[in-house]
Amino acid sequence: MRTKHVNALIALAAVMLFSFSCFCISRMTQISNQLINCRNHILEFKEKMLHLKNKTERNRQELTKALSKMKYEMTQRKNMSINLVEKKMNTLGKNETTSNTFEILKFFFPHLRKVDRIYPDVIIGKEKTGVSFALGISTVNRGNQSYLKQTLNSLVSRMTPSEEKDSVVIVSVSDRNEDYLKSVVAMITKRFKRQLRSGSLEIISIPAFFYPNISHVKESTDDSGKSESRCIKQVLDFCFLMLYAQPKAMYYLQLEDDIIAKKTYFTKITDFVRNITSKNWFYIEFSILGFIGKLFKSEDLSDFVRFFLMFYKDKPIDLLLRDIFQVKMCNPGENPEKCTERNKQIRIRYKPSLFQHVGIQSSFPGIEQYSKKIR
Repeated sequence: MRTKHVNALIALAAVMLFSFSCFCISRMTQISNQLINCRNHILEFKEKMLHLKNKTERNRQELTKALSKMKYEMTQRKNMSINLVEKKMNTLGKNETTSNTFEILKFFFPHLRKVDRIYPDVIIGKEKTGVSFALGISTVNRGNQSYLKQTLNSLVSRMTPSEEKDSVVIVSVSDRNEDYLKSVVAMITKRFKRQLRSGSLEIISIPAFFYPNISHVKESTDDSGKSESRCIKQVLDFCFLMLYAQPKAMYYLQLEDDIIAKKTYFTKITDFVRNITSKNWFYIEFSILGFIGKLFKSEDLSDFVRFFLMFYKDKPIDLLLRDIFQVKMCNPGENPEKCTERNKQIRIRYKPSLFQHVGIQSSFPGIEQYSKKIR
């Protein structure tokens, strides 16, 4: 009987031991599977992290490249703005013809006779030549108000591609304020890149040594004394710009920095000039406002400049333009009607005006002007 009990206990123990072994094996298998899954998750996570790292590295490289490009462009723009005075003294042979046009200045200004070579400080430009039309714009600081961008936009946007190719717009910065010079360069290089690259737009600045001593102007704080000094400078600014533009084109159109051109203005000008019957015209008026919209033959510019420089101390340039005809076409004691009739043959007026004056703030500080009508 005892033997049976012992055998039963042994059998029960064996069964329990076997069951426990099976349980342990099953549990170990589950744990092993969990460990395998965990390892797979870890490997998958490592793979994702590696992919993310590679993507981050590519993004970093692209960002670095973009930042380098931005830094380069900012450096270029900074150099363009800071190194404003780009002297052309090392290209004497290349610009010999252009330089010679300024030689007449030495006859009128003794202080220039000591200068080896007179030439503007060219800021940006391909020195384009061989075109039909040069458009000259003299610009000065008007304080907080500027119309130059508006003026340039109307001029270049209302040309056809072929007209733009056959012309050059010259912006002459006639202000000694270097901050204004930098602002003009920054604005044009940002807004008119294509025109600068093609050579259809140039920026120049007049060298300070060009201006003579105008201490003869009465030293007065009243408006009349200041106005006289500014008128004198304006005549000189326009003369310098004319001489620079002369070898570039067949015709020269004088404009200002506060005007708007009418649509198809350039087409109308070229058609009018080509179809004009008289070949002896001295200049054509495409606006009756001041000195705006006056078209000259480039070959005649030297004669105009000589006359203006003879009397630059005496009258504003628009009045000198009127006087040159009295001197050139009217004989002493002659009937005024005959003189007037001859003037009409060489002083031609196009109607209606092609340019709208928009500036309220005058180029003369402290003066406002409201004449906007096109007549």
